[in-house]
Amino acid sequence: MIYTDTRDSSVKVTFKQAVMGGMNPATGGLYMPLSFPKLESCLLNKDPAPSFRDVAFNMAKPYVEGEIPDNDLVSLIQDAYPFQPKIVPLDSISYVLELFHGPTCAFKDFGARFMARAMSYFNKSEDTPLHILVATSGDTGSAVGSAFHGVSGLDVTILYPDGKISPLQEKQLSTFTGNVRALKVKGTFDDCQKLVKTAFTDDELRKKLRLSSANSINIARLLPQSFYYMYASLVVRNRCALDNKISNPSIIMVVPSGNFGNLTSGLIAKEMGAPIAGFTAATNSNRTIPDWIATGDYNARPSVETFANAMDVGAPSNYERIKAMYTLETVRSLFASYWQNNEGIIAGIKSCNDKTGYIIDPHGAIGWSAWNDIRNGAMEQLMNGQKNDFNVPGLTPNVPVWAQAVKDKKAVGIILETASPAKFGSIVKDAIGKEPPMPSRLGQVMRLPDMAVSMENDYNMFKDWLLANR
Repeated sequence: MIYTDTRDSSVKVTFKQAVMGGMNPATGGLYMPLSFPKLESCLLNKDPAPSFRDVAFNMAKPYVEGEIPDNDLVSLIQDAYPFQPKIVPLDSISYVLELFHGPTCAFKDFGARFMARAMSYFNKSEDTPLHILVATSGDTGSAVGSAFHGVSGLDVTILYPDGKISPLQEKQLSTFTGNVRALKVKGTFDDCQKLVKTAFTDDELRKKLRLSSANSINIARLLPQSFYYMYASLVVRNRCALDNKISNPSIIMVVPSGNFGNLTSGLIAKEMGAPIAGFTAATNSNRTIPDWIATGDYNARPSVETFANAMDVGAPSNYERIKAMYTLETVRSLFASYWQNNEGIIAGIKSCNDKTGYIIDPHGAIGWSAWNDIRNGAMEQLMNGQKNDFNVPGLTPNVPVWAQAVKDKKAVGIILETASPAKFGSIVKDAIGKEPPMPSRLGQVMRLPDMAVSMENDYNMFKDWLLANR
């Protein structure tokens, strides 16, 4: 497979070059495969649905062909995924896709563990370490740190905004030792991301350090996240015959979105043949993408703090990939968009628990609220001409092609639950009066000492630190 650049279509690189480079230092663009090969119909139509690992192997194979032999790819996937996503029905047409059963209790384990093993595979013949830079607004850093910790030949520096993530999330970031280091930056996630992006375009720095990324900037994190979209859509399509008697359902993936890498992974799955009718981009008050869909104008802005902090992104990187894949008209045909403020997040956690008994995290709560509104008349109101104000929380004024299926009661929703609610215990308790159960692997990390280094939001200071600590 050949990969190109979102800013220069003449660029042609291999999977290894795309993974190890992270992004194109000459343009600042993001790598994308030239094509999205369809999976064979025998796999797509298998009943029962194929296993998660079978899906992962068959989806990954065309993207690494000629660079990672099949036997090595099988081993890589087996090592990366001793866990799998779980699909939990909330009612007859609503499902939660639980993505928090990995070591750090967040969906980013799926991408980070595949990426770490791919990088380690490609780095075996190198004499110098590869230095991974990653900015995080919540769960990315801990997933990357866990995936790379102790892996020889790879060093990791994690940047996170000081005081702007939950205490448990910070513990997961600040307690690594050895080849993984954390910097708490006096600024926002966007400031952290800018420091990382600036480093990648710094020729002087790149002559001294081999750099790569581990955000959804990196294609090796983006591609494996598409595995669970394919898996979930196949499983839900097959079980609909029993759950709701809907044949050939229109499956809507409801995706809590900040940097929009996760949703872009869903687009890749759809291109590869996943039976997905469309998507709902559900976010918090950092509503850059919903505003773009509503108005046609993309205006990056400073991020604001919310209870769904992993989505506190004002300048989402993967807008570039979405724009490279589709016109705005096509995006509008595929996407509904929805946003909520903090009050709506609390209400969504309570509503989900009251109606279904399920305890959902603040990010998933926005997804639940979006789907609950869509299937209970909000989409039909848009179809009937209601002009929603995109500045007001809720469904923004766009009618996707799958709206008719919602009206005809032929749609089902899969809400991505991207992190364990235990990571946001105090917020959940404020909503439902009790804290969610704490997984043992999260309880253990709370007892570890903090090792993070304070850092000003200053690129030269960051660069000097990198060179002094390589």
